[in-house]
This record gives sequence, C-alpha cells and structure tokens, in this order.
Amino acid sequence: MINLSRSHSTAAVAVLLAAFVAALTVVLPTDLTTRTAFAQEARQPEKSKSAKPQPSKSKTAKDQAAKKDEPWPINDEVDDPAVWGKVFPLHYELYKKTVDMQRTKYGGSEGVPRTPTQADPRALVSRTKVDQDIGLKTMWQGYAFAADFREERGHAYMLEDQKFTQRQQVVQQPGACLNCHASTYLANKKAGDGDITKGFEKINAMPYSEAVKLVQHPVTCIDCHDAQNMSLRITRPAFIEGIRAYKASQGIQNYDVNKQATQDEMRAYVCGQCHVEYYFRGPEKRLVFPWAKGLKVEQIQAYYDEIKFQDWTHKDTGAPALKAQHPEFELWSQGVHARAGVTCADCHMPKISHQGTMLSDHWVRSPVLNIKNACLGCHKKHDAKITENELKARVEQIQDRHWNLREHAMTALMSLIADLKAAREVGGSDADLATARYLQRRAQFYLDFVEAENSTGFHAPQEAARILGESLNYARQGQIAVRDRKFIPTVPVVEFPPAGAKR
Repeated sequence: MINLSRSHSTAAVAVLLAAFVAALTVVLPTDLTTRTAFAQEARQPEKSKSAKPQPSKSKTAKDQAAKKDEPWPINDEVDDPAVWGKVFPLHYELYKKTVDMQRTKYGGSEGVPRTPTQADPRALVSRTKVDQDIGLKTMWQGYAFAADFREERGHAYMLEDQKFTQRQQVVQQPGACLNCHASTYLANKKAGDGDITKGFEKINAMPYSEAVKLVQHPVTCIDCHDAQNMSLRITRPAFIEGIRAYKASQGIQNYDVNKQATQDEMRAYVCGQCHVEYYFRGPEKRLVFPWAKGLKVEQIQAYYDEIKFQDWTHKDTGAPALKAQHPEFELWSQGVHARAGVTCADCHMPKISHQGTMLSDHWVRSPVLNIKNACLGCHKKHDAKITENELKARVEQIQDRHWNLREHAMTALMSLIADLKAAREVGGSDADLATARYLQRRAQFYLDFVEAENSTGFHAPQEAARILGESLNYARQGQIAVRDRKFIPTVPVVEFPPAGAKR
C-alpha cells in the first residue's frame, strides 16, 4: 500500500472550500463592447465613438510638411522607430524610456549584472523566477520554461530577451515566437510579397534562429499605427483571426477588426495582439489564439481538450500538460475595468502633459508607477478626496489577497504532482493514473493562467480568485483520484494517449 501525504477527508474539505471560494466570485460579462455611465464620464472628450478608427491629430504634421514641400519621412516600409521619432519626437522620447527597470510590489523587474559572452552579449538581465520559486520549476518539469523564466522587462528588451533566453538552448523555438517579441509587420509583408498573412505563415514555420534574422526592432510605431494618418490598426494576423473567431462565438460573423472596431476597442486590441494566450498548431507551427469558444479560462481549456492539444508531457507525472502564455487581454476582458469601458491604453498609456503637449504616454509601464495620470483622472470624478497613496494601497491589497490564494493553489498542485509521481514510481498504470493526470492538466493550466498573466490578479480580481479556487479544487480532486480509481470528478475526463505514446 502506498503511503501518500493527504487523506481523503483533507482533500474533500479542500474541494468544498475551493468551491465555496469560487461561488463567492462574480463572473463579469465577456462582451467587450459594453459601456457604462462611469466610462462615459471618465472618457476624454476627444475620443471617438465611431465604428471606424479615426485619424489622430498627428495628421496635421503631415499636412504641415506638405505645405513646406518637405517629404513625409515615414510610410508602410519604415519600421525604424528613430525615423518615426523625427516626426513625433515627444512620443519617441517616451518610447525610449521602456528601457527603464523598476519594481512594484509584485511586478516589474530589477537589473542583475552579468558578464557578456559571445553567445549572450547582455550585460544586464532581470532576476530569475524559476530559481526563486521551486513550484514553478516543478509545475513545468520537462518543459523549456523550467530552465529559464525571468521577471518581465519593458518593451525595449522584448526582442533581445527572447533571442538569448536559455529556453533557446533547451528546444528549437519556432519563428512564430516573433509575433510577440518583435516588430513583425514589415517582415511579414516582405516574406509574403505584400501579403502579411502569407508572410506570417511562412515565418511561423521557420526555426527561430532563421526567422529572427528578418526582424530588427522590438515592437515599434508601425505595429500599431497607420503611417499615413496615425490611426490605430491591427497588423498581427493571429489577432485578426482570433478576434473574428471570438466574435463568431458571440453570433457576429465575418468580423473585420480594422473596419468594425471602435476607437476605444482599438485601444485594447492593439495590446491584445501580443498580451494573449496562444498555441502553435501543427508541424507548421501556425500561431493561433484559442478563442473560438470564448475568452474565459474554461472556454479555452475546452477548446484545447476538444482538439486534444498539449504543449508537453509532464516529466514527473506523465500528464498531458498545457503552458499558459501571457493572457492579459483575456483576464482584463472579465474585469470591472473592461466592463466600464476602460482599455489597456487608458491605464498603461494615459493622457499626459509632456513638454507642454497633451499626448498618450508611450512609456508603457505599470499604472502603479504612474497613478496620478493612470488612475486619478477617473477615480477623482467619483471621489474628489481620493489620493495616490489610497489607490496604491487598494491595488496592493487586491494583489496581496491574490498572491495568498495563488500560494494555496500552488501548494495543492505540488501535492498532486508529488502524489502522482510517487504512484508512478511504484508502478501505477496509465489507466490507474489517467483521471488524476487530467485533473493535474486542468489545475495546472488554471494556476498558470493567472501566474503567466502580469497583473497579479488586478486586471480582474474576482475572476482571478475564481480561477485559483477552481485550480485548487481540481488539484485536491486529483489527489483523491490517485487513491481511488472509482472516483468521479466534477468535470468530464478527457482521454489522451498514454504518457510516452507516439503522437
């Protein structure tokens, strides 16, 4: 008889507790077009509500250049932000500040000096997370993230940190990774002879080591702005297809984001081109956003289960595991700010006065580092006495509670992994362990969904609490399933090929 660490009664109590926690949360609507009176009051008066994104006032710069008979230096073939910066020097000055590294209580990063090498010329990196949190390393056993996962740095580092991560030494990553780590619009356009979708598909299938030679910059102006009039636009085919699939799940067919999205929606969608969950489909490594059933974690889980997708087989347990990426867009869509019509740009790129000019702050960073501009503009409309310190305290209270729940969910997952590993080592069969493995898959994906998301629950606190409660629930049910082959969990078990089977 195997002597494992948890009893039936402890697990059962935990399951009930998790279910109770989940029941206390409120599921917010997923309709991204919902607007409230609060949002309307908080909006800048100049924001357009029209169906098609409108040109910004920056167009006047082009008009002035034309009057002076000067050439307009930017077009759809220029992705160098320094060239765009000649026309928009204030925006460019702020954009360059994304090199700054600053911590918040639960996010941001601080620099760690290192000796540059020929293989990795970086003299500064961010702190490792997997070496500080054994839970992460255990959760990702057998996957490249167990080798290297670090604190997030600003946009300026997105390309070099992807290029030189140790994950590249563990597995040959595909060119599809560039979608979120580089300025890809021009590369896709050139690779596809003018067709960005064809170029995108071609680059997806390349080894990363080859594809990276086609890009020069991290995300730049051209990825979000039309070069002729500065209007916002979507340039990533994966988002174009993903939001079309999501809208279809809501009954809206053949959605064209660049024609039908409002200006306010675009202020979230341009960020959602990268800050999302995704997977690589088939041997061609086609980048896909799994939104055909919806944006909630259980809808994405159901999508993956239906197509029998797994990122890897967990090394210790044999579970068909999933790795969540960075689903900020998905979690935000379930939160009170999304319901109020507050977009990513409203908080991370708020309106500021810079050198006497009003503009969107292109120093993209945590609102906690910029509360005066990012938060007070809306909140003071409803509470004139509210202060920056009070708002910061609110944020950190939400994040403290989230982190506490995260630790409970991580403990439960670690217990399940330990139990599965022990059962496997003494000869537990694939049939005996199938249910527990599937419950690990769910518990792990739910936990990773909010772990990989960079707000420490703030983008949707109630939804994040619900997700962690469900994760804990599945982990404790998994422990019961290790001991009791007849145990029937609260979710249908999806069958996967046995661990080690050829797929």
